Amino acid sequence: MKQTSRRITLITGASRGIGLSIATRLAADGHHVIGLARTAPDRAFPGTFISVDLADAQATDAALSELARAYEIDSVVNNAGLTTSSTLEETSVAELDRILAINVRAPLQCVQACLPSMIRSGQGAIVNIASRAALGMPRRSAYSAAKSGLMGFTRTWALELGKHGITVNTISPGPVETELYRNNNPMTPEQREQLESRIPLRRLGQPEDIAGAIAFFLSADSRFITGQTLYACGGLSIGAAPL
Repeated sequence: MKQTSRRITLITGASRGIGLSIATRLAADGHHVIGLARTAPDRAFPGTFISVDLADAQATDAALSELARAYEIDSVVNNAGLTTSSTLEETSVAELDRILAINVRAPLQCVQACLPSMIRSGQGAIVNIASRAALGMPRRSAYSAAKSGLMGFTRTWALELGKHGITVNTISPGPVETELYRNNNPMTPEQREQLESRIPLRRLGQPEDIAGAIAFFLSADSRFITGQTLYACGGLSIGAAPL
């Protein structure tokens, strides 16, 4: 298939934090960026932005159907995520359903909607954003299960889609300093210092760190890499991540 010079990339959860940083980086790299999120960004978006609640399967399907008719999307970044801080005893079925809807069901819908144009492009690429929590983390039963499922998607889709030249990879961030992370992980200065001391690079990640890894997986430099999980965590997963 003939490869086009300009990528058309769909990013979920694109209105803030890591998602907005990814959109900004990819737009600077020449991508036509299409962002999906429930709430609009509080500053100009570097591409096309569509407001949709990814927790709503029907609304998500309607938005994706419209986008698939209007654009030849060749790359998908499944970034949108929802977390929880419930223990095993506290985790309800309703909470699990909410977490799975955003972290597992919505990525499936996005890829299915864009798959025909990715196949036509000859340069299709999917990047799933999981989490270091998939390796195990207290108070993250539903979240770790969902992100583990997303990593399973990556391996299975890589096997199924390789014949079309489509690569599928996962980025699993460690602690990244976003508004969502701060809200879910309130820390005193002393606690932050303790956390940073456990990270080999001695700092929390920044959204731009993840955006750089995404840019690599969407570049020509990674065309022979598929089915892999990259832990972008400053080294925090060393000793826990499988080889």
